[in-house]
Amino acid sequence: MEQENKPKMPRFNMNWLYITVLMGLLFVFFFSDGSSAGGNSISKPVGYSEFQQMVTKGYASKIVANKDESKLKMFVKADHIREVFNKGTDQTGKEPYVIVEIGSVDQVETFINAEREAGHFTGTFSYENKQGNELWNVLIGILPWVLIFGVWIFLMRRMSGGGGSGGSGIFSVGKSKAKMYEKGGELGITFKDVAGQEGAKEEVQEIVEFLKNPQKYTDLGGKIPKGALLVGPPGTGKTLLAKAVAGEAGVPFFSMSGSDFVEMFVGVGASRVRDLFRQAKEKAPCIIFIDEIDAVGRARSKNPAMGGNDERENTLNALLTEMDGFGTNSGVIIMAATNRADMLDSALLRAGRFDRQIHVDLPDLSERKAIFEVHLRPVKIDNSVDVDQLARQTPGFSGADIANVCNEAALIAARHNKKAVDKQDFLDAVDRIIGGLEKKTKVMTASEKRSIAIHEAGHATISWFCEYANPLVKVTIVPRGRALGAAWYMPEEYVIQTKEAMLDEMCATLGGRAAEELFVGKISTGAMNDLERVTKQAYGMIAYAGMSEKLPNICYYNNNEYNFQRPYSETTAKVMDEEVLKIINEQYERAKKILRENSIGHNRLAELLIEREVIFAEDVEKIFGKRPWVSRSQELMEETKENKENKEKEWLTEENEKSDN
Repeated sequence: MEQENKPKMPRFNMNWLYITVLMGLLFVFFFSDGSSAGGNSISKPVGYSEFQQMVTKGYASKIVANKDESKLKMFVKADHIREVFNKGTDQTGKEPYVIVEIGSVDQVETFINAEREAGHFTGTFSYENKQGNELWNVLIGILPWVLIFGVWIFLMRRMSGGGGSGGSGIFSVGKSKAKMYEKGGELGITFKDVAGQEGAKEEVQEIVEFLKNPQKYTDLGGKIPKGALLVGPPGTGKTLLAKAVAGEAGVPFFSMSGSDFVEMFVGVGASRVRDLFRQAKEKAPCIIFIDEIDAVGRARSKNPAMGGNDERENTLNALLTEMDGFGTNSGVIIMAATNRADMLDSALLRAGRFDRQIHVDLPDLSERKAIFEVHLRPVKIDNSVDVDQLARQTPGFSGADIANVCNEAALIAARHNKKAVDKQDFLDAVDRIIGGLEKKTKVMTASEKRSIAIHEAGHATISWFCEYANPLVKVTIVPRGRALGAAWYMPEEYVIQTKEAMLDEMCATLGGRAAEELFVGKISTGAMNDLERVTKQAYGMIAYAGMSEKLPNICYYNNNEYNFQRPYSETTAKVMDEEVLKIINEQYERAKKILRENSIGHNRLAELLIEREVIFAEDVEKIFGKRPWVSRSQELMEETKENKENKEKEWLTEENEKSDN
């Protein structure tokens, strides 16, 4: 109670010190007697003839002329002050003077010399070169000091980074810059907002249980894990999972980035680490979340410079010490996220620090559907939107990409003044994100347009007749980004990839160049991207997957990114080149064969493409007939639908049996 009634003392602020020093300097410059002649004495203006009379009468003690301003000052002797100013010395000061406007300095000098010879003037005559008024000269004098103090204050604030609630300036440089949420629920995010990462959600949900009911685990002799590392590609929801953990656990949550520890001054990063863990221990049980931990947790150098002091390594050492330095039951759990786990220090990943590595991978088909359902909640959609089709059409998309698709579709619909977002808006959004902005103003000649149409029709034709090629969605010759035309497919997501599937995909990719050679008679640079993809795929088959007749069952993959020496000889490299060339040429001849057999349909498809600029799978089906193969994604969807129907039937049967009993 005594401490509560104790009056609060004012907190020290460096700004008051700066203001005091500045005011002292101004006082010295403005009120110093020695800085200006005459001190606090008074003055008055007089005419030139009156000035001559005063000098002749012997009133002048000294005269100071200013050539630049055409003025002079005549200081009056003490014996004659009352005669000139009608006041005593106590009122005028010790050295009062009169100010005289002069026309020519030479004329004044002639007059003074004459009066000096006559014995009327015995004082000194001098010049001063002061330009402007005294206030301006004083400001020029103190300006460098003001500039120095201003730069110093700016640097002190930059050094502190504004961090820490314990003050500002240089005294808070070593304070933690973590944002603290007393209750994680303030973020407004729970596990309901996280979709498509069921495995990762189960792992982090257990962390919430550790914090809510630790005795359940400690009674059996278990120890609460100290840390969990979220690893995965960008945009998969690692930070979102951490926010959901904070929202569900309802405990204090410290959030900061790995770069917040890094500073230009030695020892600041380690000091911030210690301050962060000190605050966390005071708030335990709590969670510390460090985003992009690779900024501070990168593997330490094996050959440090002699006598060098690496601030990042010092910060990492402090982090390692703090993570393994407090009791196992203190209730502080560290979570971190990174997409570069291979670059982290091995000491950071060992058991006892980050006990768990939770992999947050790119979502598969069913997970993308769940993510779409989450992001479509605030979007007004109509009945034409098929979430299953959107999920199939966005393979390799992360959660952030899917959120971008939904937002882009809403913007496109609003641009066209629609009341709801329809299927076409989502298709346009996917095209915009994958292919780039549509360039309707790009000018092409009729021959160029026909060549592009034949090229794209070649891709569509061969993909229609290859069993493992990706199902076609649409073909367009409208330029997008750097592409003059494109064929959009519904890519299949295989758990394993067979050699036959890879060859079919390669054949479909070469279909554009083959169509140009057969039906245009000339080849162009339009197939450069296709050739690049095919070449990389062929080398992957030979060098990594062991799918070669001359080099079977051998993988030359080298995991060491800093090893610039190839793990095979020049002879083997020559064999690889020959095998790659053989595979590509075989698929190119196969593509030309398929096009010759279906030249009539290909020609109709190209003409339709020139006429409409965009055609869909339904148009291709009218020309070539129904595709004889069912896609893997359709099989998965049908199986999922069938399993769902079976579960509903089982549930209805159980309910009927219960009602009968």
